[in-house]
Amino acid sequence: MMPKKTLKIGLIGYRFMGKAHSNAWRQAPHFFDLKRDVRLHTICGRNTVEVEKARAQFGWDHAVNDWRTVVADPEIDVIDINTPNDSHAEIAIAAAKAGKHVLCEKPLALDVKECRQMLQAVKRAKVVHMICHNYRRIPAIAQAKKMIEEGAVGEIRHYYARYAQGWLVDPKMPRLWRLQKQHAGSGAHGDIHAHIIDLARFLVGEFDEVCGQLHTFIKQRPLPENPKKMGRVTVDDAAQCIGRFKNGALANLEATRYAPGRKNHIHLEINGSKGSLEFNFEDMNRLQFFDNTTPADRQGFADIIVTQKDGVHPYVGQWWPPGHIIGYEHTFVHTIADFINAVAEGQSVQPTFEDGLKNQQVLEAVEHSVEKRRWVKVK
Repeated sequence: MMPKKTLKIGLIGYRFMGKAHSNAWRQAPHFFDLKRDVRLHTICGRNTVEVEKARAQFGWDHAVNDWRTVVADPEIDVIDINTPNDSHAEIAIAAAKAGKHVLCEKPLALDVKECRQMLQAVKRAKVVHMICHNYRRIPAIAQAKKMIEEGAVGEIRHYYARYAQGWLVDPKMPRLWRLQKQHAGSGAHGDIHAHIIDLARFLVGEFDEVCGQLHTFIKQRPLPENPKKMGRVTVDDAAQCIGRFKNGALANLEATRYAPGRKNHIHLEINGSKGSLEFNFEDMNRLQFFDNTTPADRQGFADIIVTQKDGVHPYVGQWWPPGHIIGYEHTFVHTIADFINAVAEGQSVQPTFEDGLKNQQVLEAVEHSVEKRRWVKVK
């Protein structure tokens, strides 16, 4: 057997998402049949001490402070971007020009203009590109997609989604970069609303028009570097929108960081002409299905425990025996595994930067709706 070629990875960013991605790069080759081996070549971050700790903890070969060093390194094949949103475009465009394949965290960029520039760059360079909407690769979500495509729910009429967190309820929480428009682009809207918009596009289809509202509950917060001083919050704390899909289905979405008791609560319900699907991320190995075609005396939501092997359920067959559940970190492993094989085959892998652009177009349409106080077409 011929030895596999090795993909050398450069990771930009080492905190929350850097940690999740580091684990995924390490785990994917051990559990999935991949067409390339992987080497964790270089991790990058601005804080020398902290990025060196991350290098040692996660098993990277090298640690550097300047992302340009990683992009310019001829040994590196893939650039994985896990930085604040305002640097995504510059890094991704430079990586594409250097001939690197690019994986980028969501949202793709600060605005539609930057997304278009990123998409043009990766297309021009003919490199593999992917935006990390990891929730698509929750096995229960992938199973829902399969059931929808097979016609289990019939013609879709409603998509309801709520993404609720509670980490900003305390007014003493510092004004982090995620609360500054110049760095984040938006607040809950671009951070978590983007996820349920992507799942809407993945499961139901493209949006036609939207009408939304954005709200900031706490207008000022303590500065991290000087808690006695206050800084202005320039992004939304909560986002809501109703919408219509091009296929005629209706949408109702809400995202908030002000829901006490909710840590990372994603609730989806899809209603169709033949049945309904319901999913709750706090019970992520379970998918509920109501089959409206069964006799009335036997109807009710059925629990599908998405843990079956041998191709019965997506992804989970690579892990443990049936009934043994998986978690959040596995969604990144699934994403990385698909990305590695796409690079090896020179094929596209969804969601691409084009999906990132379409997601941003929906986000901006909601923002324009808020500004104009009316329904807005998604362009």
